[in-house]
Amino acid sequence: MSSEIEIEFKNIVTESEFEHIKSTFSVKDQDFHSQDNYYFDTPSFLLRKKSCALRIRHKKDVYELTLKQPADVGLLETNEIITPSEFNEMISIGKLPNNEVRNKLEGMNIPLDDLTYFGCLTTKRAEKKVLNGLLVFDISSYLNVTDYEIEYEVTDYHQGKKNFHLLMNQLNIPIRKTDNKIVRFYKALF
Repeated sequence: MSSEIEIEFKNIVTESEFEHIKSTFSVKDQDFHSQDNYYFDTPSFLLRKKSCALRIRHKKDVYELTLKQPADVGLLETNEIITPSEFNEMISIGKLPNNEVRNKLEGMNIPLDDLTYFGCLTTKRAEKKVLNGLLVFDISSYLNVTDYEIEYEVTDYHQGKKNFHLLMNQLNIPIRKTDNKIVRFYKALF
């Protein structure tokens, strides 16, 4: 189990803007890898109402269960590797493994028996280290939607925000209000 604060800045971009940024940073098609995000909540969206998210990410034969919770700066992520059988139980019957994520959900009074699998979002991702941060290139597909997103992951909020705005300005790309992936997924679902 690991916990970490995630600080990232996001920007939805057009496909042509995405291609321009890829070219600027010499990102090639072969630099991308695929990952699947499986999203869970209760039918009444108790997690979403608490600004939290629960997902399983599958990449390179590893299943990682993640709970995201609001923090003073960024999000607190609790991550745990789970087995393929635990993954299958969560998808099919919503059964959560006995672990720290389960403990945190119980502490938030989330009824674990109500956890429901809502669907999958697939992302093709590439990454480049830029200005003391990680520039992330994401192409996400879900529910007949494909979107293009640039993320900038950092450890210092203020410097990261400054660098992200500088990058977007240099690339002549406007900063757009960008929901996180799970919000975009749920908006497309409903």
